Amino acid sequence: MAKADAISIVAVDVEPLSIPLREPFVIATGRIDATRAALVRVTVEGPDGRRAMGFGEAAALPPVTREDQPELLAEIGTVAAELRGAAFDTFGAILNREPPLSNVALAGIETAILDAGSRLARVPLYQSLANGGVTVTELHTDITLPIAGPERMFAGARAHRRAGFDTFKVKVGRDWRADLASLRAVATAVPDARFRLDANAGFTARDARALLDAVLSDGLTIECFEQPCAAADLTGMAEVAAHSPIPVVADESFRGVDDLERIVNARAAQGVNLKLAKLGGPLTALWLAQRARGLGLRLMAGAMVETRVGLLAMAHVVAALGGVDWVDLDTAFLLADDPFQGGWMFDGPRIRLIGDPGLGVSMRGSG
Repeated sequence: MAKADAISIVAVDVEPLSIPLREPFVIATGRIDATRAALVRVTVEGPDGRRAMGFGEAAALPPVTREDQPELLAEIGTVAAELRGAAFDTFGAILNREPPLSNVALAGIETAILDAGSRLARVPLYQSLANGGVTVTELHTDITLPIAGPERMFAGARAHRRAGFDTFKVKVGRDWRADLASLRAVATAVPDARFRLDANAGFTARDARALLDAVLSDGLTIECFEQPCAAADLTGMAEVAAHSPIPVVADESFRGVDDLERIVNARAAQGVNLKLAKLGGPLTALWLAQRARGLGLRLMAGAMVETRVGLLAMAHVVAALGGVDWVDLDTAFLLADDPFQGGWMFDGPRIRLIGDPGLGVSMRGSG
């Protein structure tokens, strides 16, 4: 591999990435009908004149992210001019600018740069990230069921089970009694279902405990309970965590290294959800994952509502970590179209990274 200071960034381009979903994606705090992302392309050149282009996805999910697509396009367009012509090994300093970029924008740009650099080096991104450590290339993901009535939940669960999925990440958090009815419908449709509950910060501790008690009393197999209470309500999170026989996972409460210390000190969760868009990219996610493990926390690998590009980037982080406790990399399967190809092979919930350079992904029809 050429030395990083001998590689230059020659082009940075950004465009909207809006792919309709098959069905509305409804969570406790909002609804999305199409991805609201920015697609970043970065081209790098080695000392021998050889070039490689990488992809990154900056994925907004209002109101979970403060940024929406127009802000991301403007942000990335502004910093693109500063990156053009820069040496590869200086991109971190350029991205660490004032005023600071949003973590969503950082994730898209950093992913595209790392993808391009790994392609130039002719190695998969996970090998670049692992730096000689143990890697995995086969993952098992859940499938998400957005908030809906029992009949729709029943039908959706049946369809996903036919496709091979047995683990369901079920969105809850608006009304625990209505959520209970929907969970029971899924259990009726798929008797061997495994559940991961995600309240997206929608519950009080009291309501979160009520739902958890009810589903456990029903005998449902619950693997974890993600973000039962508001992001700032670590007291409520800790109450649920102390009461719960299954792990509580912090998502909205976890956005950086300081949050790790607060979560551990408050005993607010037993795990954290890694997402590139909220943490700022693969390098930060990898470092924070290692830090979280050192503090005794378990790991979930998640995403916003992202296409194959964003999910592959997170999958390569998981591979570089040697695996995580819970994989939630499914939203590309919920989209009405996929403009990308390559990078992985999948059979229902089983994802295998194919080992091509970088992310291994390309635009459909580009060869």
